[in-house]
Amino acid sequence: MDFGHAFQPGGLDRAAALRAHGTPQQDDRALVYVFWRGKLLVDADNRPVLAGLDHPALLDCRDTPLFLGLGPDGPRFAADLTLWQPHEDAATIGQFTDVTAQVHPGFSGARLVEVRGLISSLDPFDGECIATGRAMLGWHGTHRFCANCGQPSAIEASGWQRKCPDCGTQHFPRTDPVVIMAITRGDRLLLGRGPSWPERMYSLLAGFVEPGEAIEAAVRRETAEETSIHVGEVRYVASQPWPFPMSLMFGCVGTALDEAITVDPVELADARWIDRDDVRRILAGEHPEINAPRRGAIAGALIAAWVEGKLEQP
Repeated sequence: MDFGHAFQPGGLDRAAALRAHGTPQQDDRALVYVFWRGKLLVDADNRPVLAGLDHPALLDCRDTPLFLGLGPDGPRFAADLTLWQPHEDAATIGQFTDVTAQVHPGFSGARLVEVRGLISSLDPFDGECIATGRAMLGWHGTHRFCANCGQPSAIEASGWQRKCPDCGTQHFPRTDPVVIMAITRGDRLLLGRGPSWPERMYSLLAGFVEPGEAIEAAVRRETAEETSIHVGEVRYVASQPWPFPMSLMFGCVGTALDEAITVDPVELADARWIDRDDVRRILAGEHPEINAPRRGAIAGALIAAWVEGKLEQP
């Protein structure tokens, strides 16, 4: 089910058969999405700025560009300007909200900005490429050494695996499964706020799926751990790649069996039941205590779908 959230399939042909041969690098139509510390290079209108594989600024990359796949206009890659250090203060990078922008001297008129602020305006093809590229670059940045023997590993298959030259172990990109759930009780929806979140920001509960755990079980466990609320029926609704850094969100709806909230202060600063009329006010930006959810994220899409009755059983 598609609720219009970002990072949905946009027509990227991942062309796995080409990864081992290096042929996309020989295509003069090849273009690169440029990243730095997870930020994306965009123009003044927040549109992605793509570079050629021979762009001199890519000398600031520690690794060769990663092959994402084929688009209607040629191969697409992603590269990280790992070796570059900006002159301006970058102290807020990595914080929950980063509104700074950095300017690389090799890209006139362009700037590097946080991807979260762009997701609602990206076209589907760019969105898929950017989600793939950011997640892949994040994985390579944190998996440079072999988990088997500890030696440095090397990029292979155009970026889709790493191999240890010492012990021969192959490593493949990681995706972290996360459940995010619209927990309902009658005409009310459960919303929570993380301890480090900005004031007035609330969202659906969410948490990582543990090893050996089903999606439905993860929904029940996370809800009970964070709020002490027990959940009965759980249904999967939709998914969203979430490259912050490399997650896949499983959107679900669950029915609460009780309503008394006991918040785990390590996980949440607050949690509350919100009735449907108040959720409408939140979505309209008219609620006195809670801001509207971030556009493009599956949380906001699920909340809007619940208000409109789209999460009810057919």
